[in-house]
Amino acid sequence: MMSAVRAAQTARTPQGAMGWGVFLLTTPWIAVPLYLFLGHHRFKGYRLTRNESARVAAGIRQLAIDAAPDPESLEMNHLPFERVANLPVTRGNSAELLIDGDATFDAIFEAVDAAQDYVLVQFYIVRDDALGLELRDRLIAARARGVRVCFMTDRVGSYGLPLRYYEDLASAGVEVVEPGDQRGPKHRFQMNYRNHRKTVIVDGLVGFIGGHNVGVEYLGQDPEFGHWRDTHVRLRGPLVQQLQLIFVEDWHWARDEEALLDDLAWQPRLAEEDMNGVIVATGPGDTTETGSMLFFASIAAARERVWIASPYFVPDLDVMSALRHAALRGVDVRLLVPDVIDHRLPWLAAFAYFDELRGAGGRVFRYTDGFMHQKVFVVDEALAAVGTTNLDNRSFRLNFEAMALFFDKRAALDVADMLEADFANAFELRRGLDSQPPSIRYGAPLARLFAPIL
Repeated sequence: MMSAVRAAQTARTPQGAMGWGVFLLTTPWIAVPLYLFLGHHRFKGYRLTRNESARVAAGIRQLAIDAAPDPESLEMNHLPFERVANLPVTRGNSAELLIDGDATFDAIFEAVDAAQDYVLVQFYIVRDDALGLELRDRLIAARARGVRVCFMTDRVGSYGLPLRYYEDLASAGVEVVEPGDQRGPKHRFQMNYRNHRKTVIVDGLVGFIGGHNVGVEYLGQDPEFGHWRDTHVRLRGPLVQQLQLIFVEDWHWARDEEALLDDLAWQPRLAEEDMNGVIVATGPGDTTETGSMLFFASIAAARERVWIASPYFVPDLDVMSALRHAALRGVDVRLLVPDVIDHRLPWLAAFAYFDELRGAGGRVFRYTDGFMHQKVFVVDEALAAVGTTNLDNRSFRLNFEAMALFFDKRAALDVADMLEADFANAFELRRGLDSQPPSIRYGAPLARLFAPIL
């Protein structure tokens, strides 16, 4: 009973409160242990660095003045995105799409090798394979040149990474967040929270964010998945400082250490491409539904098209309603998801949502040229986004995520062209749930019951 009351008080959605309440009251011997592990509680005080450092706060305010975008260059209202991000939209950025693993890690390794002052590295998954060892060796080489190197990964995502990997880095002078030393979600009933961000920053001049983790499968070398379709983006301009600030917040939370803040370059160098952009970092430490609101605001702003690529499609009611309403308004709503399975439960649950979207006029495409893992969307010719957020409840409410948003026609057209090529390697889903094989027809509604944690 106490757990049911607690769930009603703390659940972030009515559906979550109802689901947990019924589950806890009807089968408490199963539900109570699961609730202790999976039940959602906000992290308090996560945005300490941004909100409590007077110097950084003043710098952000000044940046909002010095690098404020020309209002005539914005084709949509940027205020919802600034408020979700708790950061200003700035001009003077550049965005280069890095399509698939070879392009991404070639660019990252080139930047690491050219580093002069510092390298900041964060991935959800790092494997002890050929790619992981190459990353380790390049970080050690950078440190040997006198470059400061900070490295962290998620203890759940990288649970298979041996302690030896961390020790090799630490013994070379790399500053490491070891799994056992993390201050964040690590103990018995917080393991459901994940830091899903994938970030590399070099000298405060160049930054990287996107869907790639560190493992040979992300280079397409896993025989089970074959070609791995993913996207990162290389950033220059004030967005690098914003991405850097998110890294410092995570570092502070993991190590309870603020010293890093004072040792980094916070004066941005404006890029000639002069794109408007903002980094939107979301997570369970936020006081509002920032992950869901990011997608809701983007979809609501669409006038002509909204194309979304995500490996998982388990949306909440608000985002699903926004997608359906956009389609009913005549917006070209397209969803690109993989046909290949990596995690069966969310793959199966998605089928329970496809008919609703298609019934309103949206279109669902299933990617067939290997596994598609990118997290990308484009709205009209006005907004493009690349980052780590999946279109599911886990990314919205349980994971720490980040997306780079660009309010720029050039970026929007680049992402649209990339997605057009992906649609050519996909088929459009035209069969409803009633016409699917029995395993999907009966399994999808059951899988959907787990939507709050998928």
